Amino acid sequence: MAQDEGDTPRLRGLAQRYYAHSFRLAAEADDPELSATALRGLAVQCMDLGHRAEAVQLAEACVAYGHRIDHPRAVAYYEATLANAAAQDGDRRTATKHLARSETSIAKPVAVSGDSWASHYSPGRWAHESGMILSRLDDLDAAEEHLRLALDIHGLDRRRTRAIVLADLGGVRLRQGDTDGAMAAWGEFLDCADGIRSVKVQSALQDMRVRLRRYSGLPEARGLRERAARIAS
Repeated sequence: MAQDEGDTPRLRGLAQRYYAHSFRLAAEADDPELSATALRGLAVQCMDLGHRAEAVQLAEACVAYGHRIDHPRAVAYYEATLANAAAQDGDRRTATKHLARSETSIAKPVAVSGDSWASHYSPGRWAHESGMILSRLDDLDAAEEHLRLALDIHGLDRRRTRAIVLADLGGVRLRQGDTDGAMAAWGEFLDCADGIRSVKVQSALQDMRVRLRRYSGLPEARGLRERAARIAS
């Protein structure tokens, strides 16, 4: 969680060392699920920093460990990670293939007994991640459908998670040319984001403010930017 404490080289490096250390311990203990989870953390960090080739390689290793796991949510979690890394790398074929595998796994029933590091990866969280993968693949209609699914059908009751999904939904709608829909989503995003301390929320606030500059002639856009500035400070 050091990576969510602040976007600085020191905290990024600290998070990376924790992930690498946890992977070494998990591999030594022959725990494939924790090994895959640690590799996933490193892959996501590489994606966030724009290291696309490294992200794909780490995600491939993550999926390789995942093949030893008999837990559908875990498999869905790791397959989606590779789909996400491939989409960011511009590899549509690989992204589509692993997104389909992830969807197949998330649809499977989960056994009642047994613990999993990926037990939090609900259909709602899968829908959110899939929506963003589809957005990177320029399938905007499907992306919006998945983000709405995450919000409306599967809930997502954590404010931080819900805030990030709403921010992403606003961005997708803006790319579709639905300015009113984007502003409505961003208004809900600000309602959720107020009081949350998170690097991802701060990044979403900044992204929204920049995108709204071109709509400075609209009172609603100015109001959203002013609210975002207050929350960010």
